[in-house]
Amino acid sequence: MTDLNQIDLQALSAGKKRVWDNFVVASTPLINSVIRRTLASYRLSEDDVLDAAQDVYVRLCANEFRLLKTYDPSRASLATWLAVVARSAAVDYARRRRQPTSALDDVPEAALAVEDKHVEKLKIPEGLLTERQTLILKCLYDEERDVAEVAQLLKVDAQTIRSTHHKALMRLREHFQEEKPSKEGG
Repeated sequence: MTDLNQIDLQALSAGKKRVWDNFVVASTPLINSVIRRTLASYRLSEDDVLDAAQDVYVRLCANEFRLLKTYDPSRASLATWLAVVARSAAVDYARRRRQPTSALDDVPEAALAVEDKHVEKLKIPEGLLTERQTLILKCLYDEERDVAEVAQLLKVDAQTIRSTHHKALMRLREHFQEEKPSKEGG
């Protein structure tokens, strides 16, 4: 078995078949390993790993080995350089494999699970939230304003709006989680 460090790069980039075959045998474990790790988060199959590895070899020999000829041994080892090329090819492969998406306007409203505006609003017990928290929730949700608009309206920093919003949601979660067991048990 040939070691990557023993590959004659000039003969390889010149397209010598025997050197190329030795290179493929020597580099396949490294390239497959890098691609497998890179594609793990994309949940693609072993066939996808092999296809992405094939992409690496196609890249390396395309345009008369143009990419391979860019390798500079003074900057990195061949193994390191191949790992970078393999990772790049794997990411490109995964991006091409993404599921096709539809424009939001083309999706039926029922499929979006959009909340009906006529649904009864959540009843928040009086005194649970401060006046400021109630006002901020009203502006953000009922009036559908963004944080910057609410901050400008109340003449406060946007971070104050975000913080107050967060505290209000925490109070609501805490309140309704405490209420939940008594409903299930009753």
